[in-house]
Amino acid sequence: MKPWLSLVVLTFWLAGCDRLPSSSTPSSSTAPENRVTNANVMVQTPAVAAVSRPPAPAESNAEQYQQALALENDGKLAEARALLQPLSDGGEVTDKVLDLLGAIDTKILFTAASAPEKTDYTIAAGDSLGKLAQKFGTTIDLIKKSNNLTRDVIRVGDRLRIYQGRFAVTVSKATNELRLTDNGKFFKRYHVGTGQYSKTPVGDFKITTRLANPPWWRADGKTIPFGDPENILGTHWLGLNVPGYGIHGTWDTNSIGKQATAGCIRLLNDDVAELYTILPVGSPVGIHD
Repeated sequence: MKPWLSLVVLTFWLAGCDRLPSSSTPSSSTAPENRVTNANVMVQTPAVAAVSRPPAPAESNAEQYQQALALENDGKLAEARALLQPLSDGGEVTDKVLDLLGAIDTKILFTAASAPEKTDYTIAAGDSLGKLAQKFGTTIDLIKKSNNLTRDVIRVGDRLRIYQGRFAVTVSKATNELRLTDNGKFFKRYHVGTGQYSKTPVGDFKITTRLANPPWWRADGKTIPFGDPENILGTHWLGLNVPGYGIHGTWDTNSIGKQATAGCIRLLNDDVAELYTILPVGSPVGIHD
């Protein structure tokens, strides 16, 4: 009988909208000891040396997340932000990282914590909160909140710490997510409701009006005042340069994260109040499918 040799091959493998008054890492496998024998022959495949690999993105994120969390607990907000910010530009950043970064960013923004974006300003004669907001491209609300001011009165010689940001908004209709950026960098994300049947317009817009406690104009022209149960605009309105469309609050929490509005962008009231504080008139808003 002639000798024979068998070979085994292994493979691995709101019309309009809500109206307002016009105005896996691939698996690596070590080759097994494949033996092909007859009476007198044995061939053994050499073992493949283990190859080291860098940590998977999720592992790396987890380590930096814990480090940033410790820094935040120690009050080192700018250092915590600097640790997480590079991760937000990657493709596999985790939700926990983005949420922590957003929380740190708003702590820096809404408190007197030091940061490179902040300017210490001494109030001079003739200054007012309105003039300072215009000068620094921000809102009166943000200056007051970040400096713990309860009144609009400021006095010559007092010092304020003012955040100079360039905020912009991007809304994804596919994911029902609003992302706030500052100078092109991730700042915070919010869950939103968008238009049913894709009614929310797509394009590049800007904020043209800001209203707290907004009234609502029904389709029939009747004005529904703020506080009326029929008023669907929530606590704040940020109108866009598209008649009848804007970013507003809601008490209907079930509509968040869904395409469920008449075309506007809805947020929880606490979230829209936060955006209202941050975004001045003229802030860019990009909406895409």
